[in-house]
Amino acid sequence: MTEGVTAGRRPVARGDGVALTQALVRIDSRNPSLALDGPGEGEVAAALGAVLDDWGFEVELVDAARGRPNLIARIGPRDSPALMFAGHLDIVGVEGMTHDPFDSTPRDRRIYGRGSTDMKSGIAAMCAAAALAVDSTDRTRRQIIIAAVADEEYESIGMRALLASGVVADAAIVTEPTRLAICPAHRGFAWIEIAFTGRAAHGSRYEIGVDAIRHAGLLLAELDELDRGPLTRIVHPLLGRASLHAGTIDGGIGMNTYPDKCRLTLERRTLPGESAGDAMREVHDACERVRTRRPELDTVITLTLAQNPSDVAPGSPVVARLRTALEAESMPVAIEGLSAWTDAALLNEAGIPAICFGPGDITLAHANEEFVSVTEIEDATRVLRRVARDWLLETS
Repeated sequence: MTEGVTAGRRPVARGDGVALTQALVRIDSRNPSLALDGPGEGEVAAALGAVLDDWGFEVELVDAARGRPNLIARIGPRDSPALMFAGHLDIVGVEGMTHDPFDSTPRDRRIYGRGSTDMKSGIAAMCAAAALAVDSTDRTRRQIIIAAVADEEYESIGMRALLASGVVADAAIVTEPTRLAICPAHRGFAWIEIAFTGRAAHGSRYEIGVDAIRHAGLLLAELDELDRGPLTRIVHPLLGRASLHAGTIDGGIGMNTYPDKCRLTLERRTLPGESAGDAMREVHDACERVRTRRPELDTVITLTLAQNPSDVAPGSPVVARLRTALEAESMPVAIEGLSAWTDAALLNEAGIPAICFGPGDITLAHANEEFVSVTEIEDATRVLRRVARDWLLETS
C-alpha cells in the first residue's frame, strides 16, 4: 500500500483526517441547484474515491443525477452486518465570505473554507477512522460502509438514490457538525405557500377593491397566535418546542391600487411525531378562522417541500456505542438535539437507526466565516475509529 495519494493536489497519508479535510475543502463542490455556476460533486467524489481506493476500500461512484455522483465505499465482507458512516459532499454558495472559500491552509489550529464545518471535516474523520480501525484489527467479521452523497443541501437526491439502490446497514452515524455531541434527534420542516387573490381597483374605490395583502396580514396575525400559544405546548426533550415563521411575502401593483394578489411563504419546523400534514391542517384552520371574519378571503395553500423529523432513542445501541467510545477516549459525553435537518431522517425512515456526531459547529455552517477546529477533527477520528474497531471485532 502506498504512503498516500493525491486529493486536491496534495498527498493524503493513510488515516490522516486533517489532511483529508484540507484536500476536500480545496475542491469546489457547490451544489448547482443553489449556485448557478456550482460544479457539483463530481470532482470531490473522484478525489475521495481515489484516496479510499488507495486505502484498501472497495469504491463505487454512482450518479444520483447526471454528473452528480454518490460515493459508496466498503471494507469487510459484503454479506456481513454493516455499520454506515454517512455524509454529504455538496456545499452551499460562497457569496459574502470573508476569507478564501477554498484555501484550507490551517491557521491557529483551524481550517477555514466553505464546507470545512458542513461537512467535509466530518467526511474526512469518518473515512480516516474506518481505515485506522481496519489497521488495528487482524479480522473483519463485519463491514463498514462509507456513504458520501450528493445534494443534501437541496433535495437530498443523493441519499434518496442511495437508499433506493438497496444499500442497507444495521446502524448509521451521520458526521454532521455537532461539536462532538451525540445528536439522536433533529427537527423536520414543511414549506408552505399561500396564494391570496383579491380584486384590483383604484385606491379610492373601497367599495369594490379587495386587498389581498391585508388578507395575508390577517392570516399572519392568526398564525402568530398559533406560534405563541398551541405550538409552545408541542415539545421534545432534546429539541424544545415546535415553531412557525414567515419566510417571504410579495404582492401589490402600486400605491394607489388595491392589490389583487399576494404570496406568502411559511416554514413550520416539525418535531418527532408531527408531519407535514399536521402543518397543513394548522394553516387551513387558521384560514378558516380568518374567513369567519372576512368571507371574501380567497386562498390556495400548497405544500412545496417537506422533510420529516429524525428521532432515535437515547438508550439505543448506536447511541450506546458512541457513548462507550467517548468514555474510553476520556472525552465528555453530551446528548443533544440538532437544530438543522439532515439525511439521518431518510436513513431512519428506511429502517436504519441513524444519529449525528461529528466535528464542527452547526452555527458556522453557511456562514460568512466558516472553519473547523483541527483538534475536533482529531478527536472525532479517534472516537469513530474506536466505534468502527469495536464493530469490526464483534462476533454476534
